[in-house]
Amino acid sequence: MDFEPMEDFERELRQAFQRRPAPPALKRKLMEKRRAQRPHRHPHFVLWQRLAASVALAAVLGGAAIWRNTEEHRKGEEARRQVLTALRITGHALNQMNTQLAAHDRAAQE
Repeated sequence: MDFEPMEDFERELRQAFQRRPAPPALKRKLMEKRRAQRPHRHPHFVLWQRLAASVALAAVLGGAAIWRNTEEHRKGEEARRQVLTALRITGHALNQMNTQLAAHDRAAQE
């Protein structure tokens, strides 16, 4: 059997996967290339971008505050309605009791 081509292939693989140090100027070249590819942003663009983000954040916080205030008002109105219902029920029960007591007093007087 002829294993020589396989040994050549394995040797080439080992050489291809050997760790070699990077050239000294590689990092600088890559950073320059990256800077050249990145679009140049003007300081005004960054300022407007931050201003827009601030306005959006203020709008979200303002909306949340208004929603919370509306929700608290709705809960307060619901509690008020429940108290008034409870007072109506209590008043009705007291009127019935007064009617029964008055009937009992009239029956006792006769």
